[in-house]
This record gives sequence, C-alpha cells and structure tokens, in this order.
Amino acid sequence: MPTGHAEVQVRPGVEDDLKALTDLYNHYVRETPITFDTEPFTPEERRPWLLSHPEDGAHRLRVATDADSQEILGYATSSPYRAKPAYGTSVETTVYVAPHAAGRGVGTLLYTALFEALADEDLHRAYAGIAQPNEPSVRLHERFGFRYVGTYREVGRKFGRYWDVAWYEKPL
Repeated sequence: MPTGHAEVQVRPGVEDDLKALTDLYNHYVRETPITFDTEPFTPEERRPWLLSHPEDGAHRLRVATDADSQEILGYATSSPYRAKPAYGTSVETTVYVAPHAAGRGVGTLLYTALFEALADEDLHRAYAGIAQPNEPSVRLHERFGFRYVGTYREVGRKFGRYWDVAWYEKPL
C-alpha cells in the first residue's frame, strides 16, 4: 500500500527483526506513557516476547516494513489476555508505529493483517488497553470495531504521575 513515498509491506515477525523491534519498543518505554514498562530492554531480554508470537496460532506478530529499505515501521501483536485457561479464547492486541511513520496508515495495515491472520483461530474476543490520552489509538481501534468498555483510573504510574487506561473489546 502506498504511504507517503514508500510502499509498505506487512509480514510475520522473525528473529532477525529482534533488534529493530526492541529499539522501536524502547522509544515508547523511554518517551511515552503508552507502555507501562519503565526501563528499556536489550534484544536478549525481549527474545522471549518475540518467541511467544509464532507464525501461526492465536498469538501473532505482524511487522510493517518499508518495501525498499526494509526498515521496520511498526508492529502489531495478539497476546494472551490473561494466563488462566478459561481466558484462552481471548487475546490482547496492540500496535506500535515508529514515530516518523505515524499518520501514514501503518497501524491500519498492521491491524488488517493481524485480524486476517486470526480469522481462523478459535478466538472469541480481542481486548485493547489504551493509556489515556491517546486519540489516534482510540480512533484506530474504533475503526476496527472495538468498543469502549471502561476505564481503569490512575492504574499506572510513570514519569511521576498516574495514568488511566481505557479498555476496548472486539468480537472475533
């Protein structure tokens, strides 16, 4: 899909992506309340996360790259919602887009590919927690059929203040 001057491709994430994915995530760790992690990761520390998203099954990783440079522009995942067995048909989804690629449709491409990949899985609901405020993320999730279900008030503390998280759900 054309975005700006570059073609964007979406594919499953692979081991060779680990450093770039870690660098992208660390931007959000260091600079934003979007993730409640507070310390940057090394690629080795992120390896278990990467390996927990195989190419098939309910827990996927999709990566958007610039078709020419192969630079990673963002990623989307579906991960376990909670560890207890009865939650097995629910996933938590998330999208991270490189700051310079924001507003170019990368998140839309990633979620499109992720939900297509999940279509044949035994899943009932997807959930997304969005640290507030984050209007672009709210708009993206609502475009994909997520509906607001409630807010956890002041549930996380980062950068010396408390943050709310709005929760959204989508039938699968």
